[in-house]
Amino acid sequence: MVSQPTAGFTPEDRGWMQRALRLARRGLGATSPNPMVGAVLVNRGRVIGQGWHRRAGEPHAEVEAIGDAAKRGESTVGSTLYVTLEPCSTHGRTPPCTDAIRTAGIACVFIAAVDPNPAHAGRGLRILKRRGVAVHSGLLREASERLNEAFNHWIVNRTPHVTVKAAMTLDGKIATESGQSKWITGPAARDWGMRLRCASDAILVGMNTVQSDNPSLTCRRGNAEPRSALAGGHRLRRVVLDSRARIPLDSRLLSDEDAEQTIVVVTGAAPARRLAALSKRVTVWICPGDPTRVDPAWLMTRLGSESVTSLLVEGGGEVAASFFEKRLVHRVAFFYAPMILGGLRTRKAVAGNGVERIELAPRLENVEWRRVGADLLLLARVQASR
Repeated sequence: MVSQPTAGFTPEDRGWMQRALRLARRGLGATSPNPMVGAVLVNRGRVIGQGWHRRAGEPHAEVEAIGDAAKRGESTVGSTLYVTLEPCSTHGRTPPCTDAIRTAGIACVFIAAVDPNPAHAGRGLRILKRRGVAVHSGLLREASERLNEAFNHWIVNRTPHVTVKAAMTLDGKIATESGQSKWITGPAARDWGMRLRCASDAILVGMNTVQSDNPSLTCRRGNAEPRSALAGGHRLRRVVLDSRARIPLDSRLLSDEDAEQTIVVVTGAAPARRLAALSKRVTVWICPGDPTRVDPAWLMTRLGSESVTSLLVEGGGEVAASFFEKRLVHRVAFFYAPMILGGLRTRKAVAGNGVERIELAPRLENVEWRRVGADLLLLARVQASR
């Protein structure tokens, strides 16, 4: 049985856990396919150690905090640990954190969220209790779950958490009829978009975007890039939907230093000669079924099996529509510029065939509007299908 949340947390408890959550965010873009976790060790009202999970394969936050206390010359015996996620109890790339907690003599553990993996949920809490450690769960649980929304989805469903991002005019257009789109939104919005990239495992576009923009789709260094990505050398997987393998061989995605991170997804309609040429440069996946288009549902399963926990869909309108039509979108990030393009043939942010009835339209919840320079940013979750 999973430990029930403990009521009556003190303001001090909340303050320490908020500090642990701030530490956890330092792992943004670097820990996948592991979650972001932060930990703070407290004794007699003062911090004696702290840490966060820096990247997959390296020590977990609890071990970092215990090691930090040792470096400071502090004893951890009888101390209290605040950690944003239930300590692991199994051997993976690193030993179980429950063993480290016991060895350190920690007397009390406050946990924000229980492990979302159904196979492990509550196990670490039960082990700690059996070893005489006082355990309190549920402190700032919702904040912890929001922080690891993508990981939580992937660990249960084994498919990526999908965000559709678009920069558009007030009338919902992303480009002129000829494909010109630079620049609809301003520098601040583009910086925000880069932050979304750097927090994702993979980014996806269609062939129209490649032909129009010849993009790099990289997590570029700069003020907009999270510190974790700078420190960890974060490299995006770049996914191109190209049913007939028409992508130019001299495009940046096939020829730059990150070409090994590029995946071109084709169908059985792709000519064998083109497939052979592409396979020498990048990874090629052949989607079964309909030869006219890539099935995004099949692709999500394939990406999930490759430990892609979060996917940013950037373009264009037909690609975005295909994900909405299959009910694969979990979140939207729509940037609106104070501009109107008009026109029947200008390109829409979400195209496709649309819905036949209003009640079938995807609905948004937890809607948040932000002013980003001269532009507006809409962040929202897509309601689950009823």
